[in-house]
Amino acid sequence: MQTIQITPGAITLEQLRAIRNGGVKLSLAPQAYVDIAKSAAVVAAAAAGDAAVYGVNTGFGKLANQRISKEELATLQNNLIRSHCVGVGAPLAPSVVRIMLATKLASLARGYSGCRQIVVDTLLAAFNADLIPYVPAQGSVGASGDLAPLAHMTLALMGEGEMLVDGQRKSALPELQRVGLEPLILGAKEGLALINGTQTSTALAIEGLLRFEQVYASALVSGALSLDAAKGSDGPFDPRIHAVRGQPGQIEAAQAYRLLLAGSEIRASHREGDDRVQDPYCLRCQPQVMGACLDQMRYCKEVLLREANAVTDNPLVFAGDELDVAPPDHRMAVVAPQGGQKARGGPSLPGEMISGGNFHAEPVALAADAMACAIAEVGAIAERRIAMLIDTSVSRLPAFLTSNAGLNSGFMIAHVTAAALASENKSLAHPASVDSLPTSANQEDHVSMATFGARRLGPMLDNTAHIIGIELLAAAQGIEFLRPLRSSQPLEQVHALLRAQVASIHVDRYLAPEIERATALVQDGHLAKIVHDQGNITVL
Repeated sequence: MQTIQITPGAITLEQLRAIRNGGVKLSLAPQAYVDIAKSAAVVAAAAAGDAAVYGVNTGFGKLANQRISKEELATLQNNLIRSHCVGVGAPLAPSVVRIMLATKLASLARGYSGCRQIVVDTLLAAFNADLIPYVPAQGSVGASGDLAPLAHMTLALMGEGEMLVDGQRKSALPELQRVGLEPLILGAKEGLALINGTQTSTALAIEGLLRFEQVYASALVSGALSLDAAKGSDGPFDPRIHAVRGQPGQIEAAQAYRLLLAGSEIRASHREGDDRVQDPYCLRCQPQVMGACLDQMRYCKEVLLREANAVTDNPLVFAGDELDVAPPDHRMAVVAPQGGQKARGGPSLPGEMISGGNFHAEPVALAADAMACAIAEVGAIAERRIAMLIDTSVSRLPAFLTSNAGLNSGFMIAHVTAAALASENKSLAHPASVDSLPTSANQEDHVSMATFGARRLGPMLDNTAHIIGIELLAAAQGIEFLRPLRSSQPLEQVHALLRAQVASIHVDRYLAPEIERATALVQDGHLAKIVHDQGNITVL
C-alpha cells in the first residue's frame, strides 16, 4: 500500500485526492514532531501556572470567564467533547471523513495548537487503520470551528463514540481494540484544538471539488456531442474569438471543443448550404459559459488548498524561538528556556498563546458558494441543450428524438426530469454565506454557514450528473439519426462507451435504469480521461 508523507502546510491536491479515495497510509515529515513538542511545552506551562488562559483553564465561548481548577483540566476537555456531540442527520461519507482526519492531523502537526504528539499519532493511526468515525452531517454553522462534527470524530477516537463500519454504526471502543489502538486521553487544550477548525467544511468542499472535476469534463463531452447531433457550427470555437477576450478558462474550453470535434464527417457535411446563420446560445456560447465555470473551479481549488493546509483552531500557540526540545523520539521530553515570553495577562511561558478567529470558515463558505453557482450553470446550459435537441424546429431532428412521435414519447419526459433537476439546483445555489445566525448567547454573532454551503454541493452534483447523463443519451440518439455520417474519433469513442451500457432507443421503454447507467459514465472518470487525452485540457 502506498504511503504518503504529509508535510504540514504543504499538502497537495493529488495527495488529497488519494486520501479521499482511500487505500493509502500516511506518515508525517520528521520536523513536525519537533514543532509539536514545542507547542505542547507552552500549553503544559500554562496548565501548570495560575494565570487564566483561554482553552486551558477556562470555560468556552460565553463561559470563558469561568476559571477551572488544575484538578479538573482533563475533565474540562472530556466534557467539551461530550457536550458538543450534538450532530444530527445521515453520516458523512467515508471519503469526507478521511479528508477530515488527514487535514486535522496535519493542522495540529504544524505546531501551533499545543497538542501532544499522542494526539497526532492517534489521528494518524486511526487513518492508517482505515477507521471511519461516525459523524452526523448536520449541526455546524461554520464558525468557532466545525464543532459538532469534529466532536463526533474525536469522541470515536476516545472510545466513547461510534465508527462507521460497512455502512453500519458500531461502538467505537471495540473497533479501536480490533486494530490495537488505545483510546485517546485528552490533556489541557487538546479537546478544544481537535474541535476548533474548519476541517469538516473544508473536507466537504474538497469532496465537491473533486467530484465536480468529473462532472465538468463530462459536460464538455456531452456538449460537443449535442453540437454535432444538431449539426451546429464550430465557427464559434475559433481561437481568435477567445483570444481577444482573454479569459483563460474560455480559451481552454474552446480549444477542448475544437479538438473533440476535429475530423467530424457530420460537421463537414453541412459546411456549405446550411441556411442557419447562428446557433442557439446553448451551443454557440459553450466556451464562454464553461470557461467561466472552469476559472471559478480553479479559484476554488486554490482557496481550498490553502485551507487544507491552514491552522484554524483557537487560541494559537507560538513557541519562543529559544525553546529547546529533545529529539522526536516519542518521549515528548521538553526543556524550557530561561525566561520566556509573557502569556497575555499571565506568568512567563516558553512562548505565547493568542486568541483569534481562524476558525471562521468564510473563505470556505465563499468558495463553496462560487462552486455551487458553477455547478448550477453547467447543469442549466446542458438542460437547454436537451431542450434544443428534442425541439425539431431548432435541431431539425425527429421530434423528441423518436421515429414515430405520437405513438412514442421519446425523450419528452426525460427532458422534464432534466428541467426539474436544473430548477432544483437554482434554489440550492442560493449563497449560504449570506445567512448568518448568532449562536452561543451572541458571543459568536457572525457565522459563515460554510458547512452547509459545502455539504449542499453533493446533491447539486448529483443533479447535474443526471442532467449530463440524460444529455448523453439524447445526443447519442441524435447522432444515430445522421448515420451513416460519423462524428469525430473522440466523440465516436464516447458514443461507443455509452452504447456498451445503453442500447439505441427505437421505441419507448423503461428509461430510468438507463439514465442511471449513463450517469455512472459521467461520474466514473472515463469521459474525463477522453477530455484530458483528446481535448488536451486538465481541469484541475
